[in-house]
Order: sequence, then structure tokens, then C-alpha cells
Amino acid sequence: MQFKYPEILYFLFLLVIPILVHLFQLRRFKKQYFTNVRFLKELSMQTRKSSVIKKWLLLLTRLSLLALLIIAFAQPYFKAQDYENKSNEMLILLDNSFSMQAKGNKGELMKRAIQDILENTPENKQFSLLTNTDAFWDTDVKSVQKELQNLKYTDVPFKPDFLLTKAQSKRKNTGKDVVVITDAINLDKKSISKFTTDNPTYFVTPEAENKNNVAIDSVYITQVLDNFYEIKVTMQAYGTIDNEIPIALHNGDDLIAKTVIKFDILQKSSVFTIPKADFHGYVTISDNSLTYDNSYYFSISKPEKSNVVAIGESNKNDFLSRIYTPDDFNFIASELRTLDYNILEKQDAIILNELKEIPQALITTLKSFYEKGGNIVIIPATDGSLQNLNNVLNNFGAITYNDKSITEKQITEIAFNHPLYKTVFEKKTKNFQYPKVSQGYNLSGNAFPVLTYDDGTSFLASLSNNIGNMYVFTAPVNKENSNFQNSPLIVPTFYNMAQNSNNTGVHAITIGTNENVLLDATLTKDEVVTVSNKTIDFIPMQQVLSNKVKLSFGDYPQQSGNYNISKNQENLKGISFNYARTESDLSLQNTTILKDFTTTDSVATVYNDIQSERTANELWKWFIIGTLIFLLLELFIQKFVK
Repeated sequence: MQFKYPEILYFLFLLVIPILVHLFQLRRFKKQYFTNVRFLKELSMQTRKSSVIKKWLLLLTRLSLLALLIIAFAQPYFKAQDYENKSNEMLILLDNSFSMQAKGNKGELMKRAIQDILENTPENKQFSLLTNTDAFWDTDVKSVQKELQNLKYTDVPFKPDFLLTKAQSKRKNTGKDVVVITDAINLDKKSISKFTTDNPTYFVTPEAENKNNVAIDSVYITQVLDNFYEIKVTMQAYGTIDNEIPIALHNGDDLIAKTVIKFDILQKSSVFTIPKADFHGYVTISDNSLTYDNSYYFSISKPEKSNVVAIGESNKNDFLSRIYTPDDFNFIASELRTLDYNILEKQDAIILNELKEIPQALITTLKSFYEKGGNIVIIPATDGSLQNLNNVLNNFGAITYNDKSITEKQITEIAFNHPLYKTVFEKKTKNFQYPKVSQGYNLSGNAFPVLTYDDGTSFLASLSNNIGNMYVFTAPVNKENSNFQNSPLIVPTFYNMAQNSNNTGVHAITIGTNENVLLDATLTKDEVVTVSNKTIDFIPMQQVLSNKVKLSFGDYPQQSGNYNISKNQENLKGISFNYARTESDLSLQNTTILKDFTTTDSVATVYNDIQSERTANELWKWFIIGTLIFLLLELFIQKFVK
């Protein structure tokens, strides 16, 4: 037991007073003689004995009464259970990721959590509140009310360990009461590894009532017709979707097409046909769950012819001229001895077709071309110099041609997810006529296999620096060595290797992936390229590469939508940005890893628990009651004890 005012206990010396009074009252009696006391003797002795008992009882009662009263004023108490953390500061970590858009029994999870904070936090309570994107330090509910009510959802994932480290670095060696409010979607052990018993931690985990959701995954071109594009929209269902989902295609503000989708399987797609021209719009669906993944923005630039040059013997370049037709390509076939080096930097793709020796000047030009976003295709010659080929490859990555193989091999594996074939096949195909190769080289290194032999080695591999690509064949594709030219794979393979992804196809970047875009533009010293739409504008990181500009977006923009890339008010290109679909699966709620922490259903419960654990057990009222009891006991003794 402890005392709030222990100095008052000095007044216990006052207990001497009733003792002195009692001693005074117990002074010796004088004898008084009477003529005849024979009949009074017995009564006199009984009266004197009962009087002494009464006075001792009164003394004990008064001592107890006074002692209890003094102790009551000293305010005794027992220390609270969680007394050591009484001075902790309050830290609230609020998840405002897109999964918190889901609806619980009282509305959207994040908005309900904010209302819980505003309603149940005492007005004079100081706290710090951190979200995925914002920080409010040393505030109170009145000061932060407006900001919290206007808090936006974000694609930034919730990382409570990072937020806790951020708070601890601001105030080191300060105890904290941590309240984490999250739906626990994608929560893992790493993200809570820094939460220990040193800081009392409470998890409030609201749960969505409806965990079924539909998300638009991607949009891409499946077929290019003379005057039209055929585009496919892929959608993913999470859970059971019983109702038909409406889907609409917009070009700008104009509605182009609309249909409905029935999800009899989890992944469905819808095909639309649009004019072969600039397209700057989006596709949208309507479901009763998350809204952030219901729209997918994309841009398609007006098709431009790609510039392709093939360097090699004329007879070996003939098959390429049949692929790179004048309708879609500006194709040049040149022998090495007549090559005009000045045209190389204006190309989108350069094909080295069975060159026996590649000169150093061309190697230097190719390296610069690759760094500026160009595509390079290398087809080795059977009787070429292995050392010379490796001198070329060493400029682009850790890949090497090894000894020649003269064993016939079949090409049996296709990397269907590789950009070369991603839009070529409706489904994975295994029953096709396998092309074969009579002889070639083995390839080692870190190149990605695109086409693979039956023994697991590569026939075609690729490297990328995010803006340029290198494609390396391990064998000649002439008809004497291979029947690859007769295979259905020949056209999509070479066609897509020569395409400049910045001039053709769908332009849709996932925010936060830091993708690069190569732009055909010439900038002066003080000119910059800006990205903007009706509400937002920003300047991306940019690097000038002769007649091109490399744009890097990092984590920008923070809002999905259609944007324009411009220079001095001149519109150069349309581009679109979308949120990552990492929060779409509401079944990924992982609350089992929180079993070692205190979990509650509301902030109000947290405050009640903290108050009960840190409120001392006050005892003064019991001493006051004891004082009153002894006071009544004294009155009882005075009245009834003779």
C-alpha cells in the first residue's frame, strides 16, 4: 500500500491526546467513609469495574477513529497493474489502403475506424496518428478531425513495421501505447516483427461483410486489322459472383460500347473492336465491393511504322522482307560492306543476320543504340567467329556462346508470358509442329529463355534494360540449318521483336513500378517534358538521349487516370496509369498471426482497457467508512454500556 500524501501521517502523533485524556480520567478514587455501607458495598464495586471497561472501549474506539481519519486524508492506494506504462504516449497506426474500402456492418471500414477514433478519444488526449501516406504528430481529435474525415485511400501498402520505426525515430526512448487499425489484408510476420511487449500493442481488425470482388486486370491488343484494333479486357473474380457484371468502354468522355459478363469461372475476358487510331480512355465495371479496381485506364497511339534494318547477305535477308511489309514497317536490308552507319540511330530494331565477323565500330554503335531503347536481334553464323560473337554479347550482359552443338534438336517450349508472345496465343498450346535445328551453339548466362529445345537449352533468349531489348538466337535460321522459317512461330517472333513498344500497343503503366518510357522528342537545354491531366500535373525524371527522351515515373502519379505528355503546351503522347491490384482479394485477411497481441473490436475498448489497467485502487473511501463505523460504535458505547 502506498500514500498519495504520506506527510499527513505525521498527524498520527495526535493519538497521544485521547490516551492522555484517558489517563486523566483513570485517576485514583478517594475513599469516603459512611456510617453504614454494608448494603452499598457490592453495588459500588460493580459500578467501578464496568466504568473502567467502558473507558477502555472508548479509548480504543477513539484511537481507531482518529487513526482511520488521518490515514484517509493521506489517501492510501494500491499501485495500478500497468503502472510502469502510465506515461506512455498514444500512437495510432491507421491502414488507409484500398482494401479498407470494403464495407462492414457499419459502412466502409476506414471511415468507420475514423469515426471510432473521433468519437471515443478524449478531447484532451494527445496522440500521434500515422497512415500509409500521412503523419499527424502530437495532435488531438479537434485539431485533426477535418483531415481524418477527408482522408483518401491509397495504393501504398500498409507497413506497420515501417510506421513504428518512423515513430520511434522521432521520439527515441519514449514508451508508446500502439493501436493498429487494419483489415490485415496481406499482413505477414515481417510486417509485425518489430512489435514487442515493450510497447503495449492493440490490434483493431475490422472485417468486411462481403468478400466477393471483381477486378480488371489488364487490357491488350489481340488482333490488328486493316482499320480496327481488337482489344481484350481480362477480369478476375474473387469469391463467388452470382450476378452479371456490366462492363463499359469509354474513349475520353464518350461511351463506346457496353456489355455484361457472367462469371461462371474466376477469370473472364471481354473483346471490343475500336478504330485503328489514337485512343485515350478506360474500361469500367460495376460491382458491389471495392471500387478502386473497377476502372482500367489505357492509351493507344496512332500506329506508326517501325524502322527495321537487317544486316547480312541478301539471300539470307529475303525471308525478313516478307515479314516486314511496307504497310507496317520501313524495312532496309543491307550487306555489311555497304552499310550506312548514319541510319542506325533512327531505327527501332537492328538485325544482325549470320554475320561472320562483326566490326568494333558496329559493336560500339549497337551498344549506344541499345542504351537508347533500341531492339537488337543476333542470329549467329554457322562458320562465324565464336570469340567475336562473345565480344559483342559481353557489351550487353553476362551471356556467352559456348561450344557448337551438331546434334539435331527440336524446339518444344514457348515462354507464353514473354512480351513476344503474350498477345499471340489464346491459350497455352503444346500440340504444334515442332521446328528443328541441325546445329547451333549452347548459351550460358542470365538471359531469359523465350524458345527452348527439348533438352532444356535455349534456342532464343532475351535481355532487357527496361527500354531496349536484345534477342539472341543460338542457331542460324536459314533453311539449310532449320525449318524455323516454315513454322507458324516465325512471323509473330520477328514481327514483335521489331516493334517499338513506345509507338505501338497499349500504354498502361502500373503506379509504383518505376517503368520507363522512351519518347521520340528533341529537347533544348532548358526544356522539360511534363505529364498532366485536368487535375494533376508533374514533371517526371527525364534523360535526354540524342533525339529521344527517357522518362522515369517512380511513384508518380499518385492517382490513376489518363494523362498527356507535353512539351511547351504541345501534346506529344497519351499515357495512362493504374493502381496495382494487390488489395483486390479480400480473402487474404491474415489475423492468425496476431494471436500474440491484444485484439479488440473498437478504439473505445482500447481506452477502457488502458484506463482500467493504469488506474490505482484508491483506499481512502474505505478508511472514511471505517471512521464512520467507529464513530457510531462510540455513540453506541456511550449510550448502552454502563
